[in-house]
Amino acid sequence: MAVLASPDGVLLLDKPAGITSTRALAVAKRALGAAKAGHTGTLDPFATGLLPLAFGEATKFSRFLIDAPKAYEATLVLGEETESGDPETPVVRRSAERPAEARIAEVLRAFEGPQDQTPPMHSALHVGGRRLYEYARLGMEVPRAPRRIEIFALTRLRSDPRSLTLAVRCSKGTYVRVLAADIGQALGCGAYLGSLRRTAVGPFSVAEAVRLDDLEADGEEAARARLLPVETLVEGLPRFGAAAEPATHFCHGRVIDGDGFDAQAPVAVFAPDGRFLGVAEASGDGRLAPARLMRLPAEIP
Repeated sequence: MAVLASPDGVLLLDKPAGITSTRALAVAKRALGAAKAGHTGTLDPFATGLLPLAFGEATKFSRFLIDAPKAYEATLVLGEETESGDPETPVVRRSAERPAEARIAEVLRAFEGPQDQTPPMHSALHVGGRRLYEYARLGMEVPRAPRRIEIFALTRLRSDPRSLTLAVRCSKGTYVRVLAADIGQALGCGAYLGSLRRTAVGPFSVAEAVRLDDLEADGEEAARARLLPVETLVEGLPRFGAAAEPATHFCHGRVIDGDGFDAQAPVAVFAPDGRFLGVAEASGDGRLAPARLMRLPAEIP
């Protein structure tokens, strides 16, 4: 039986609760028989939903999806707070207060738009050479610089005295459990993020994603058939179609002519036959410099 070459492409996975994103990636990598893989932004173990995975050449371009806006369905548990802001640590405070309907609407409106958000101690960010969660496990709290994020939309889906479920559309870098805790504080009752489901990343929806157990049951060839082309990661970038000779130069790492793009803007470059060649950085004066390249094609027609 012939051994298949390691695949290139993007897999949309619906991550189950109870496993890390790294574990989900390892299972998917094995199911596809892939040598090289990476994810485009993690989900906490308790969270479910869309986890786009990059295989082979796609790992070179995963940052363009990491930077994309995200959408979630988040359920806040009202009247309780946990140390980590999610269900993975014990409840540390309780309140019998509950907000009025009008107050909920007012608070949600106030949280829409650009804002600064302080990363949680229970996170993988590095400070002083260690991840924040390592300090948290030692009972330590260290200063964290706020980060600029944006909440594009915050919509109430359903609520009762115990919980509040929201649809959240937000920028990269947003911690939804911090948002949940901050909303709880603003409501006057406290809250933590009881459950989280990522519903979209950039142009991709969880409705397009495969469950992990279905992927494992597929078999290697069928699992690979689910891969999207590498260039789906750069669909949001401006596109440049190069003629045969400059396309060849580009593939060999040379600067080519390409006018009409903003300085330092990333540009997706394609061959005359439509093949994706890589991403260039525009100079602003009509030149495109190779930034990330696909494997060199055998021939540019």
